[in-house]
Amino acid sequence: MAELPHTTDKKLKDEFFILGITSKGRQFRPSDWAERLCGVMSCFAPGAASRNSHLQFSPWVHPTVVNGVKAVVVSRELQQVEPLAYHFVLNFAKDNDLQVADACFVPPPDASKSTA
Repeated sequence: MAELPHTTDKKLKDEFFILGITSKGRQFRPSDWAERLCGVMSCFAPGAASRNSHLQFSPWVHPTVVNGVKAVVVSRELQQVEPLAYHFVLNFAKDNDLQVADACFVPPPDASKSTA
């Protein structure tokens, strides 16, 4: 199974990115790969067995753009909820030689501390 790169933090980050760039710096194709992967993973969501579950992405796997590069955000919570789905996503990245990077939430500046 694929492993995430070692992080210097003892506590794992809550999410990581799968970037649409290979280890050699090439853009991954097809251009809609992130939406396709997230579409496959859309059934892995709380209450996903509903009639409209195909119309939304999973809260644990969703597409985004990072510095102009298509990417997928994967929550580590998926590993606890559905380990096989988590390893599927990691293996997708490994099999396609995609870069994986830790993500962390950076809260916006506190509006009450800003000066007007």
